[in-house]
Amino acid sequence: MSTTTVTPTATPGGPSLIGQRLPKAALPAIGVGAVVATILLYVVAPIESKIQFVLISGALYLIGQTSASIMVEGSRRAADRLVTTLVYLAFLLAVIPLVAVLASVIAKGAERVDISFLNHSMRNVGARDAGGGIYHALIGTLEQIALASLFAVPFGLLVAIYLVEYGRGRISRTISFFVDVLTGLPSVIAGLFILAFYILALGQKPSGFAGALALTILMIPIVVRSAEEMLKLVPDELREASYALGVSRWRTILKIVVPTALPGIVTGVMLAVARVAGETAPLLLTIFGTDSINFNPFSGPQSALPLYIYSQAGQPQQAAVDRAWAAALTLIVLVMLLNAVARLVARLARVR
Repeated sequence: MSTTTVTPTATPGGPSLIGQRLPKAALPAIGVGAVVATILLYVVAPIESKIQFVLISGALYLIGQTSASIMVEGSRRAADRLVTTLVYLAFLLAVIPLVAVLASVIAKGAERVDISFLNHSMRNVGARDAGGGIYHALIGTLEQIALASLFAVPFGLLVAIYLVEYGRGRISRTISFFVDVLTGLPSVIAGLFILAFYILALGQKPSGFAGALALTILMIPIVVRSAEEMLKLVPDELREASYALGVSRWRTILKIVVPTALPGIVTGVMLAVARVAGETAPLLLTIFGTDSINFNPFSGPQSALPLYIYSQAGQPQQAAVDRAWAAALTLIVLVMLLNAVARLVARLARVR
């Protein structure tokens, strides 16, 4: 018994079953034409901005690609090409600023970062002096982030567990409302609250601990929302299987639900850490800053990397500006290292 293979061919006098496609060289040719047309436009028009050049070239490319696709492939495939190109362009527009910022910080800060810069403070160092470092600010940032994480992560995780596993009715809605309000809270308001309540009302002095309290207020809503979403993604079948084996609810949450959602929870925690690590306004009002090394966050003013960058960048001397770029690079590397360590811990602790 023989079999025959049917190939889609064009019927006499009818349309082909396989639609026509643009040649492979068509899109590069359209791109080159868009660039050439933009250059000619720059010759006859008083336009000098590089950003305008990119935008005009992209617009001409979209017009040329869509027109050619409509004529050759039809309106449906032309619309698909248009939307796909817009998605890629949106991705590039989102990545280009990030790459530009990283490249600028690395180029301007890498030359100044060395061992001496990392293990020296700014005590007795003037703005015009080429020496000095960020040791005091680095210690302050690490201690303040550690204290803020110690306060915010357990509290935020417990709130998220309550909202997902236990919360029902008016109390749950009220908690969710206040979490949403805290999410949009300006960072300076958190600093003003700690300044008014902890420092002025309670008579405490500015310290790293006060700065950590302000950062805690900013971290809590991010931790709550990220942990809440990750806990909701845990399948109910896992909970039901645990209950069917006679495991209590709290042990199910502790042994099954939280470890299953742990990678996502860690990601949310690191987003919160990355946000508060660069906050300057609340620290200006709570730690006041110092050029000396202070290992005790509970006593006396303390410095931090964002505050160090702010103070050095505001100096007119080039040596101070160079220190600000180097401190910014150090802060970026620090957040990346903390992110890598947290992901490693989450991978080792996840459920297998």
